[in-house]
Amino acid sequence: MSMIVRVLVLLFVLWSGAASAQLGGKSVVVTERTRAELLAHAPEGIEPGKPVWVGLQLAHQPEWHSYWKNSGDSGLPTKLEWKLPAGVLAGEIAWPTPSKHPIGTLINYGYEHTVLLPVPLTITPEFKPSPLAGALEIKLKASWLVCRRECIPEEGEFSLAIPAKSATALHGPAFQASFAAQPKPLAGQATASIDGNALRLRVTGLPAGVRGKPLEFFPETAEVIETSAQWSQAWDGQVWTAQVPLSPQRSQSPAVMPIVLTQGHEGWSIDARVQGTWPATAAPVAVSPALQDALRNNVAAAAAESGAGLTFTAAVLGALLGGLILNLMPCVFPVLAIKVVGFTQHAGNHRARRLDGLAYSAGVVASFAALGLLVVALRGAGQQLGWGFQLQMPGVVAALAVLFTLIGLNLAGVFEVRQLIPTRLASLQSSHPVLNSFLSGVLAVVVASPCTAPFMGAALGFAVALPAAQALLIFAALGAGMALPYLVASWVPAVARMLPRPGEWMLTFRKLMAYPMFAAVVWLVWVLGQQSGIDAASALLVVLVAVSMLAWSLGLPGRARVVIGTIAVAWTAGFAWLLAGQVGAAPQGVVAASDAVWQPWEPGRVEQLLASGRPVFVDFTAAWCVTCQYNKKTVLQKPEVLADLAARDVALLRADWTLRDPAITAALGALGRSGVPLYVIYTRDAAPRILSEILSTSELRAALSALPLASSPAAQRPPLIRPAIAP
Repeated sequence: MSMIVRVLVLLFVLWSGAASAQLGGKSVVVTERTRAELLAHAPEGIEPGKPVWVGLQLAHQPEWHSYWKNSGDSGLPTKLEWKLPAGVLAGEIAWPTPSKHPIGTLINYGYEHTVLLPVPLTITPEFKPSPLAGALEIKLKASWLVCRRECIPEEGEFSLAIPAKSATALHGPAFQASFAAQPKPLAGQATASIDGNALRLRVTGLPAGVRGKPLEFFPETAEVIETSAQWSQAWDGQVWTAQVPLSPQRSQSPAVMPIVLTQGHEGWSIDARVQGTWPATAAPVAVSPALQDALRNNVAAAAAESGAGLTFTAAVLGALLGGLILNLMPCVFPVLAIKVVGFTQHAGNHRARRLDGLAYSAGVVASFAALGLLVVALRGAGQQLGWGFQLQMPGVVAALAVLFTLIGLNLAGVFEVRQLIPTRLASLQSSHPVLNSFLSGVLAVVVASPCTAPFMGAALGFAVALPAAQALLIFAALGAGMALPYLVASWVPAVARMLPRPGEWMLTFRKLMAYPMFAAVVWLVWVLGQQSGIDAASALLVVLVAVSMLAWSLGLPGRARVVIGTIAVAWTAGFAWLLAGQVGAAPQGVVAASDAVWQPWEPGRVEQLLASGRPVFVDFTAAWCVTCQYNKKTVLQKPEVLADLAARDVALLRADWTLRDPAITAALGALGRSGVPLYVIYTRDAAPRILSEILSTSELRAALSALPLASSPAAQRPPLIRPAIAP
C-alpha cells in the first residue's frame, strides 16, 4: 500500500506543473485593494473589419472605488497607454455608466465592485502577424486611483497575446455585460443654458417609463459644475429640466456638453448644446485640493494598518484551531482510516509508534507549507487561486479517483504491493517506514483540501494577502493543528494501552477501512461528472474497472498473469485516452445550472438586487467541497429555511466554484476568504454578514430574523428571468 502512496509525489508534481502552466503573459496585477486584468474579445478572429475588443477589468475590494472619465469633486480617471503592432489602432474607452460615491461633503463619479473598461481595436490591412507567433501582441501600461477614506494611486504593466487565426471569446459575457452597462444614445434634443452661476438643462426624448421619476445627472466634461452642491430637477410634460450650480473653480467652457442621465440601472447619453456666455474661468489646478487631502491621508492609513500584528496572531491561532477541527471533516476520514490501520500495527512498539507520528506530522506540516508557498507564488504572479484549487482541475480529480481505488483494493486484500515489485525493492520499502508515514501525511493534506473547517476561512483569506514568510507561518500552523491529535496519540502511552491486542481482528479491520476509500471514489466520480459531464464520469468508471482488473491480474501466477494483464493494460490505456479527451473538452457550463429558487451568481448581480430593495443571500460552493454539500442537504434545502428566506423576499444566488472562475475567486478575496464554503447575507444599508463554514439552521434563521418581513412575499413574485448573453 505504501508504494501506492508514493504515487502521490508524482501526482503532486503534475498538479503543481499544471497550475504553473497556466501562467502565460502577465495579464493580471493584484494589489491589496484591486485586482486588475487585461481581457480580450475577438469572436470572429483578428481580421480587418472584424470586432476586436480589449479592456482592463478592475475588481475592487469592498468600500474601494475607482473613477469615471469625469471623476467628480476629487479623484482621477483611469488612464490606459497602449503599445500595439503596426496596423492596429486603439480607440477610446467605452465607459460604462458610473454611480455617485459620497465621501464626506464630496461627490465622486466612479465604480465599485468589478468594472470592465473596454476599448475597441481597429485592425487595418497593414497588420501582419508574425508567422512564428501567429498572434496579436498587446501591451498596456495602466494607472488608476482607488479611494475609500484614503486614496492610493496604482499602476500596472500588462501583456497579452491574442491568437490571430482563431476566435477569442472566453470573456465574451464580461464584455457583453460592460456593453449593456453603457449609457444608450438618446434620440432627442438637449440644451444647456447659462443663467448666471447656474446651468439650466432641458432634455427631450427620454423613455416614457422614466417620466415623472427623479434622474441622476453626470456631465462628461470635468470641472464645470459644483458636483456636491444641491441641484433641482423637474418634469415639464415630456421634458426633463434641471438647474445645476456652476463650479467656482470651473476651468472648462465647452460649446457642446455631453451628459449622461440615469434612472436605476439604465442610462442615456446625449450632447447638450450650450446657450449663452460662460462666466470667467478660474485658474486651472493639476490636482484638486480634495484629492491632495485624500492622498495625504495615506500616511494616517498606513499608521492605522500597523496594528495588524494582533490580527496576524489571531490568524495563526485560528489556523491552528481550524487544523484541529479539520480532522473531523468527512473528506479527511479516508486517509485517517489508513493511519488508524498503521497505528494498530505499532501498538506494542513505542519507538516505532513515535517515529510514525513524527514522520506523519512532518509530512502534513511540510505539505501545507508547500501548498501555501505555491498559492502565494501563483497569487503574486497574478493567478486567482484559492484553497482547494487543485480539485478545480478535472485531471487531478480523475487521478485521485484512480489512486483511491488502488488504495482501497490494497486494503481489501485484492493485491499486495510486494506482488508487483521486485524483492529488492520490497525489502527497501519495508526498511523505510518513516518515509511511508511522511508520504501518508502528504496524502492527508491533498485529500483534506476540499474541506474548510471553522476558523480556517478567515485565516487562509488573511494569509494570501500577507508577505510570503507570514503566509507560510499560517499555513504551517494549519498543518500543525491537523497533525497534532495523531502526534499526541503516538507519544502518549495511555492511548496505546487502549488499543486491543494484535490478532485476527486487524485483518478484518483493514478490509473494513477499504470502504471509506471506495466511498471517496464515488464522490470523486460525481465531482468529475459535475465538472466535465456524464460522459467523462462514465469513462472514469470504466477506467477504474480496468485499473482494478489490472491490479488483480498482476498478482496471478504463470500465463494467466500475462494474458489477463495484457488485456487489462490495453483496456486501461484505451479508456484512459478516452477519458483524457473528455476531461480536455470539459464544458464550462455544466456546473452553472440554476433552479426556480437559486440563480447563478455573476459580477454585479448582488448590487443590482440590492438597488431594487431586496436583501441577498449568496452561497459560495463547489461540487468537490464536502462541507458545502453537507450544508446544502442539512440546512439550505430545508423547507422552513426556504420559507424564512421567501417571507423576507431574500434573493438567492449560488456562486459555483467547481471549475476555476476568476470572478468568484476575486469575490472570495474581497470578503477576506480564499475557499469555500462561504455564506454571505447582503443588505442595502449594512456591511455583508458572513456566516459560519459549518452552517446550522438556527444560525441562518437567527440572521434572517434581523431582516424585515416583505410586504409582498417572494412566493408571489414572478420567476426571475435573465436575458441570455450571446458569446
